[in-house]
Amino acid sequence: MAAPTQQPLITALDIGSSKVSALIVTRDEDGRLRVLGSGQRESRGVKRGYVTDMESSEVAVREAVESAERMSQVTIDDVWASFGAGGLVSDVANVEVELGGHQVEQSDIEELLRGGKAAIHSGDRTVLHAHPALYTIDGVEGVKHPIGLHADRLGVDIHVVAADPAPLRNLDFVIRSAHLGVTAIVASPVAAALACLTPEERELGVALVELGADVTNVSLHAGGMLVGLRSIPLGAKDITDDIACAFGVQRRDAERLKCFYGSAMTSPRDNHEMIEANLIGADDGDEPTRITRAQLMTVIRQQVENLTNQIDAALKSLGFTGPVGRQVVLTGGGAELKNIADYMQGVLGRAVRVGRPRSITGLPEAHSGPAFATLVGLAMLASGLSGDIRDIALGSTVERKSGGGFVSRLMNALKQGY
Repeated sequence: MAAPTQQPLITALDIGSSKVSALIVTRDEDGRLRVLGSGQRESRGVKRGYVTDMESSEVAVREAVESAERMSQVTIDDVWASFGAGGLVSDVANVEVELGGHQVEQSDIEELLRGGKAAIHSGDRTVLHAHPALYTIDGVEGVKHPIGLHADRLGVDIHVVAADPAPLRNLDFVIRSAHLGVTAIVASPVAAALACLTPEERELGVALVELGADVTNVSLHAGGMLVGLRSIPLGAKDITDDIACAFGVQRRDAERLKCFYGSAMTSPRDNHEMIEANLIGADDGDEPTRITRAQLMTVIRQQVENLTNQIDAALKSLGFTGPVGRQVVLTGGGAELKNIADYMQGVLGRAVRVGRPRSITGLPEAHSGPAFATLVGLAMLASGLSGDIRDIALGSTVERKSGGGFVSRLMNALKQGY
């Protein structure tokens, strides 16, 4: 068991459609993150990323957090929570001010960002993240440090990630019902990208595909930030359900068949390999049904092909149609399906790899796979390892010790060479 720590505690809480995971970490004196405890429970009352049963969801959250507390021998009060439902949207707000040809000064940046604060409103949606991109000087894009340059017009694009407010309030209510505070609610693509994409990938351009249980989020990252987002209401659980329906087996048996025998790639040997499965309602002692691996593969491939085609369409709609070398990274529990990266590489026509979260001292082996990228990313984001995210929880800005609201945090980031 981990010894109690005097360092500030950080708790990440990932509430998905298949599992609820909690991770308690602290920062050592050398600045490295260290895991104190973790917990996981089967998710109940969540469908397609949305809370559908308050009581069941609250119990799963409470049990996952209590498990992490027992392991770490600490008690936590607040969490950083993920939100990965299909209601996530992204947009870019453009702001521009007239300078009249003089040199750009800090006051000009402040005026520009004051205008940006008003521009990030996303209609009836709640803004989760607002991220200032590179600046524009007289129409010339890609300026990192405009101060000192002469310009007639100074502009900036602010990338915004927003969500419908009702599902966010439901998530917030579930967590608070478990007697926990909510520090911030973070869009899962933002957290997952921080955990499993390299800085160079995020700078040059990469597509991150989160294959969740009920939802697949496709996000583009370039220039070190998230620049586009699409959600697909399909996931790994749909493959499991198809197997259960096709062969008349329980979901837990269908999941076992998928994990142990399933693959995204077929083989001539599949016709000769027999698999046993217990039918729904079978009595003890009844003979299990026998199917060929080829029959199982037929069911899996049909759903994988459907999902891959929708991912391809989402990438094209986001403009991810450049050189073949631009990479796609798969993460989420669905990325653990055998040979899924090889299959999608052939269909998408570009390099595809499975993204696993970066290693944190003390991270359990069971949490080192792609299914836990969002959880690890939340911990990294909360620890302050990334200064490029502006977190807003349910419409109210999350205050930091160095912050004085949204605009102040943007200015602090700029002063630090952002």
